[in-house]
Order: sequence, then structure tokens, then C-alpha cells
Amino acid sequence: MRSLMNLSELVPALNDFASLSLAESWDNVGLLVEPSPPHAVRTLLLTNDLTEQVMEEAVQKNADLILSYHPPIFAPLKRVTWRTWKERLVVRALEHRIGIYSPHTAYDAVPHGVNNWLSKGLGACTSVPLHPSTAPSHPTEGTHRVEFCADTTEHLETVLSKIKDIPEIFCLTTLPVRVDGEEQTRVSLNCSQKALLEVVALLSQNSLLYRKTEVLLLQKPLLPHTGMGRLCTLSEPASLSDIIERIKSHLKLPHIRLAVGTGKTLDSPVKKAALCAGSGSSVLKGMEADLYLTGEMSHHDVLDAVANGVSVILCEHSNTERGFLSELRDMLTIHLQNKINIILSEKDRDPLQVV
Repeated sequence: MRSLMNLSELVPALNDFASLSLAESWDNVGLLVEPSPPHAVRTLLLTNDLTEQVMEEAVQKNADLILSYHPPIFAPLKRVTWRTWKERLVVRALEHRIGIYSPHTAYDAVPHGVNNWLSKGLGACTSVPLHPSTAPSHPTEGTHRVEFCADTTEHLETVLSKIKDIPEIFCLTTLPVRVDGEEQTRVSLNCSQKALLEVVALLSQNSLLYRKTEVLLLQKPLLPHTGMGRLCTLSEPASLSDIIERIKSHLKLPHIRLAVGTGKTLDSPVKKAALCAGSGSSVLKGMEADLYLTGEMSHHDVLDAVANGVSVILCEHSNTERGFLSELRDMLTIHLQNKINIILSEKDRDPLQVV
């Protein structure tokens, strides 16, 4: 029998499943609406888009928290009234003590996220991120490393004393070294961008030290298998027509939109496919592949791809995302140790239909 989780316990667990630091800087992710604490969560409702129909469903099913892949609050709200549908979502959520959490592009980036699920529609393949994510912080403190050598102990002590007075200096170390047959002391330190200016200004006062100074930019390491979009290499090439049928089956769609690349046909082999769930124009643009797979692209970006011999499959925005929720439910059930009831929205659907 499932118990419950307090929201203050559940939100960190959700953040641990997919770090919000992986989300794009423009995104609005995390806990967006919070009922007054303490707030117990017994039922979590998963949806791709939080519409008023889905909110009514959440109320009827006694959901305590809604995980909406797309953030229902994106542009800042200047008021919370009954006038607009997004304001009404907030009002109803608070009236019924329902929290709202949105992961959006954090779920796009993680290895076990939306784009990984979408890639399964291509068949057996290996994939790498089109735009790899970097770690949220440097492996050590500071953004730069400064190294220099000094051969005069007395003068070095004066310089080190002044350096220690500069704020945001980290990991200051000294090491005896032999340079060109002479005993010297090598100084290494990490510092912030602001402190770097002061350190360089100090060292520039001594031409000998300044000439022996090296400044290194500390790069944030890339995270393996993490980032936006995926470049997929199929284990065996397949014809464009076969890929179309695989995608339709995976997404459970009767129709997709297709633009065939210049010089290509439905029988042309597809070996590499670049994909991005949702709106993929900015992520896919300029990528070398036989096929682009996404929900939507601008007219002119499609023209560019076709002119470069790249075929394009468009499935509508949320159709490339919604199917992931079933997989997400299973993963979260394990991640949250089966403590709460996780259900899928039955009212959530893409607003566009083929008629």
C-alpha cells in the first residue's frame, strides 16, 4: 500500500531525478505553485501540458501535485485573477491545494529523458547529444588558474602577502622547481574573474614575474550522454519510408508531415538522424544528417534543410514528447520507492488535429 510524501521531501527527490541546472537558461522550471506547508502528496498527476481540462481532471482525481512537462507559468504574471486561463490555473491549484512542478528542458537534457525516448522510434541506434551539457560548476573553486615562477624568496613573500589580501583567491600553493638549472618557486592559485584582474595588475608591477605568468581558463567539464538533441547513428541503415513507419508506430500517430531532401526519395537510406523533441529548429540547424526529426520547425528552416539534402519529419510539437510520460511514470515509481500514486492525464493531448 502506498503512503505519502511531504512536498518538501518530494521536490528534492524530483530535482535529483533530473537536475534543474541542466535546463536552458531561458526556461522556467522547478516548483511553480506551492500550497501552504505542510503539504502531503499522495497522488502525482503527469501531463505534457497543463490546460484547464487537465486541471479539472486533477481536481476530480484528488491529485496533490501536477508534474507538467511544459511550464504553465512562463511569462511573469502581474496579477492572479480569473481573467486569463493561466491565472485561473494558479487560482484553482491553490484553492484545491495542488502543487505544480515543471522540469521541461531538464528532461530534454538528461540521458534517460525525452530525447532518449524519442530516439527509440528510429530502431536500434547509438546516440550522442547535439549540444552537450556542461557541469553546473567547476571541479574546483574559481574560474581561472594563475601560475608563475619566482626566484627571489624575499620578494615572493611580499607578493604572496598581497595576493592573500585579495578576495576570492582559492587553492594558493607553492612548489620548489628547477628552471634552466636554477632553483625557483612555482606559485599556483585559483581565482574568480574579478580577482583575476587584481592578481594580474599586481604581477604586472614586476616585469620578471609578469613574463613568467600563465593564466588558464578553467572549463566546466562536459557531462556524458547529457545535453540538447541527439545525433543518432542507426545500427543498420533503413529507407526513409521504413523510418516513417517506425516513427508513426512509436508515437502512435496515423500521420506525420514530411519534407524530402533534395536528391532524396522515400527509398533513400537513412544512416544518421538528428532529433529534438518539441520545437527543434535552433537545435537541429546546420547539423549533418540524413534526417531531422522533431515536432515543429519554421518554414524557412525546413527549406534550408531540404536544400542541403536533409529530409525532415515533423510530428507536431507535443506529439514528440507526450509518449515519454508512460516511461517517466515507471521510472519515477522506482525513483520514489513506490511511496506515492503516479497517474497519467487522460485529458492531455496535442491541440492540433488532422481533419
